[in-house]
Amino acid sequence: MDAAERRLDGEEPHVRYATVRIDGVPRAAIEEGERLRLLDAGDVGELLRRGAADVAEIGEIATADAEYLAPVTTPGKVICLGLNYLAHLQEIYGEAEVPPYPALFAKYADTLTGPTADVPIPPEDVAATVDWEVELVVVVGREIHRASPDEARAAIAGYTVANDVSFRDWQNRTGQWLQGKAWDATTPLGPVVVTPDEADGEAGLAIRCEVNGVEKQSANTGDLFYGPSRALAYISTFTTLRPGDLVLTGTPGGVGMPTGERILLRDGDVVVSRIDGIGELRNTIKAEAH
Repeated sequence: MDAAERRLDGEEPHVRYATVRIDGVPRAAIEEGERLRLLDAGDVGELLRRGAADVAEIGEIATADAEYLAPVTTPGKVICLGLNYLAHLQEIYGEAEVPPYPALFAKYADTLTGPTADVPIPPEDVAATVDWEVELVVVVGREIHRASPDEARAAIAGYTVANDVSFRDWQNRTGQWLQGKAWDATTPLGPVVVTPDEADGEAGLAIRCEVNGVEKQSANTGDLFYGPSRALAYISTFTTLRPGDLVLTGTPGGVGMPTGERILLRDGDVVVSRIDGIGELRNTIKAEAH
């Protein structure tokens, strides 16, 4: 598919990749205005792993007729940075200094869900403090190992949006955060992967989170301590990053935890996570039955 190959190589700029479900089958697609060009790859991750030259275009539909899924559904790695904005670091620790190294943790593919999917939360006696965290996500486009920042930047296929919905009472049980960050189907992702020439997270994009129409977080990705290329270079020092891997770059200030509320997100709350130039997630919190 020559057109898609040119896009991945950067010869044809400003591309928006999506994964949609059509007749029950997930398909990678290229979003162009109100139309989607469907590809014979199961998701954007498969498209990146196979390479555009081996992917064929198989049809076209209207965006209104598509159900958007998480753009990458089965990443090999989902690695996350914590405390990567000054305002967030200070709201947690007060007058803290910039850390010499990024705080890292991982998620699993099972943690991911779609850009408009309901986010399940368990009864209060299982997990009582559920918090919001809008984040810029870097989608890896080529394999890198011990990369320089310039090499890492060249390996970025694009950017998308996530909300690292966090279960604070579980997160704070120990010094390790995994158990509060990796609950099934609680990290919405999407709606598209946007190439860096369309929206450059490195240069700085406005990032916001609203809960029930009330703005909770507002910042700019240019304020990250460890920006996309620096983060990828650091991570690639100890683990090889491959096409379709995801790196969540951390959340800005404005999370609910420092307010001291016992319950932060409740059944029926609507969380909107938005990054300018990429798009927005709109997810409803859904309480699980006892």
